[in-house]
Amino acid sequence: MKKVLLSTIACASLALAANSDYKYEITPLIGGVLTEGNTGLEKNYANAGLSFGFNQFDSFIDQVELGFLRTLEDVDGKGNFSNRDTGVTRVFANLVKDYDLTSDLSLYTLVGAGVEFFDNEFEDNENGLFGNYGVGVKYNLAERLALKFDVRHLIEVDHGDNTLLYTLGLSVPFGEVSKPAPVAEKPAPVATPVAAPKDSDGDGVIDNLDECPNTMKGAKVDNIGCMTLVNLNINFDTAKADIKDSYNSRINEFAKVMKADPKLKANIEAHTDSVGTDAYNQKLSERRATSAVNALVAAGVEKDRIKAVGYGESRPIASNDTVEGRAENRRVEAVMVK
Repeated sequence: MKKVLLSTIACASLALAANSDYKYEITPLIGGVLTEGNTGLEKNYANAGLSFGFNQFDSFIDQVELGFLRTLEDVDGKGNFSNRDTGVTRVFANLVKDYDLTSDLSLYTLVGAGVEFFDNEFEDNENGLFGNYGVGVKYNLAERLALKFDVRHLIEVDHGDNTLLYTLGLSVPFGEVSKPAPVAEKPAPVATPVAAPKDSDGDGVIDNLDECPNTMKGAKVDNIGCMTLVNLNINFDTAKADIKDSYNSRINEFAKVMKADPKLKANIEAHTDSVGTDAYNQKLSERRATSAVNALVAAGVEKDRIKAVGYGESRPIASNDTVEGRAENRRVEAVMVK
């Protein structure tokens, strides 16, 4: 019996391991017993056993202990019972409270009850209930192993006999406590790129507001994308009203726009630089406007939709003091009319 009990204790110690946070604890025990003299048993004998701890969380009680102790050898009787012997088994349940002293050392107290069984009953050594209380210390040898020593006072219920138990144990925890998953920080919301509003004809008015799509490139438009002014980019030589062939593509482009929308009408406004008299330049601008109208009519635009207007040198857009500025002022523009 002794060999079986010690083998069981050793196997339990080696087989189990766990983290520092655990639900359960198993403790192989070995120790001794001191009995009162009136029990008819030898006063001091050895026993061993096993205890199971069920750790409690969010409770005043830190652990519920269930266990047993068994004599390593039969205990001899004494006095009138010297020819008798018996084995003793004690099964117990206790409530345990821990008190931390340091990071590795703690004190614990326990209180509970149990049942003791005698292989051979004699004198007052009878199967029955007992109450017990005790105190012990626990020292963490490693993360997964602790040494425990305690002293327990047992009081037999029927006869009031007293027994003192002292035990030494190696405590091994197991059953990892499930820890709540860490709460991941919510990533900062990523702004969804907003596509730039589309302006298909490049007139500065986005498509969903543009009531006049396919605006001629370079034309000025109103807030709904409809043309208000188109520079025909015709630059005349000084004192000339003839349109060079190099400007035909621009004239044809504007004619195409006019033909696409029969509702469009325009004033063809011509301008001069400041070389010459006002009267001369006025007449010159009128001839230039007429030349542009004739070119548009030749490109297919109805004559009643376009009107020639001359402004002479009265509306310059650049300085007349430079060659470049005067060239800019010699221009023809189509101003849209309603």
